[in-house]
Amino acid sequence: MRYEICLESADDVAAAAEAGADRVELCAALFEGGITPSHGMIEQAVAVAAGRIKVHVIIRPRGGDFIYSPSEAEVMLRDIETAKMAGADGVVIGALTPDAEIDTELCGRLVVAARPLSVTFHRAFDVARDPEAAFEDVIALGVDRLLTSGAAPSALEGADLIARLVDKAAGRIIVMPAGGINERTAARVAEQTGARELHFTASEAVRSKSRFQPAGIYMGGALYPPETTRSVTTPGRIRAIIDASGLSG
Repeated sequence: MRYEICLESADDVAAAAEAGADRVELCAALFEGGITPSHGMIEQAVAVAAGRIKVHVIIRPRGGDFIYSPSEAEVMLRDIETAKMAGADGVVIGALTPDAEIDTELCGRLVVAARPLSVTFHRAFDVARDPEAAFEDVIALGVDRLLTSGAAPSALEGADLIARLVDKAAGRIIVMPAGGINERTAARVAEQTGARELHFTASEAVRSKSRFQPAGIYMGGALYPPETTRSVTTPGRIRAIIDASGLSG
């Protein structure tokens, strides 16, 4: 079993490497589902990884849907070049048409721009209209793996579809479950899907180091996440989920 950790910082990359993970998906703004991190963050993450762990970078210019304008497509192409120059091992891409089908034209351009890096198609797949048809479109793009919750809120809830996709893949693509995988669900997702890679976050809230914390001031949106704590990836949490999967060998 291989383990990919979804995370936001170079310090988190160090934690993932220490815990024995195989790969990270480097993102910014995980609260929005992940967008492309800065050039500086990618460079530092690669430096911290130091060849111990693979660094894949999400290529997503904003939160929200996966329907991109021509200008946003150009941003994505430039971000791929940035990730390549920074030394990333792979990129994570995805785009849909307004009819909720895979945008094969744009995604094809992104794949060509990304090579020879590894390419993963992300969970845009999970909001496609027809998962079975979308799966064949993703395979036709020639990407290396598909990240999916099985078109469900979590990988456990989507396990039946994921298992079917694993069977249909027949070695053509790696199907990697994601969504709600933790110490309680990892083993069941692995067993029910037959997947050989798992993707999860392994973060914990830690208290801010600030000695001054004014009340009632927030930098986030309507949900107002507290400024007194932040989320960090921890080796202990990663190891706990890996051990819970029962497939660490």
